Amino acid sequence: MRSFTTLDLQYAHRFYGFKGEAQYLHGHTGILTIEVEDTIVDGVNMVFPCNEVKKIAWEVLQNFDHALILRQDDPLLPAVLDVYEKQGIKDGSPQNTMKGPAFKTELATAYPQCRLVVTKETMTVEGMIKIVYDLLKDKLNIAKITFTSGVNGASEEFKPQNDIDRCPLCGIALNEKGICPKCGYRK
Repeated sequence: MRSFTTLDLQYAHRFYGFKGEAQYLHGHTGILTIEVEDTIVDGVNMVFPCNEVKKIAWEVLQNFDHALILRQDDPLLPAVLDVYEKQGIKDGSPQNTMKGPAFKTELATAYPQCRLVVTKETMTVEGMIKIVYDLLKDKLNIAKITFTSGVNGASEEFKPQNDIDRCPLCGIALNEKGICPKCGYRK
């Protein structure tokens, strides 16, 4: 069975090298839907608590919210960093509190201190799905990811591969010591 949750992401980007309106810097509201698949935990009667899916996903994906997403070869990137340096905000500011831990993968690098994500490929809805799966595949049993942004949308199905040991009392994943971080259950 599957459970799913959605996250809203506000971001700006452009399609560097594209011939059309999307070559200009512009913003979007993106809706990300993550479906997880597993067996239903007896007593809890759910696959995985959706609020926990959202919490796990948001820890990493908040770096995309209110962020500028640019391809690594976009000539705007050094210009933006130069402006941030001159403003004294390249290394963050006290008001920048909505940020997750920095990450670096083959597909994307997050610089949360300056609300910037640098991608290997143009950030399309399809590209976002690839990045999200890469970031979360080891944390959740992802069965499907859907991302819509404006009139654009894409989805991809995945074969869940993780054997996640979950709490029989609240359904969330046990930590590496076999303890539930939510209710304290010990395996």
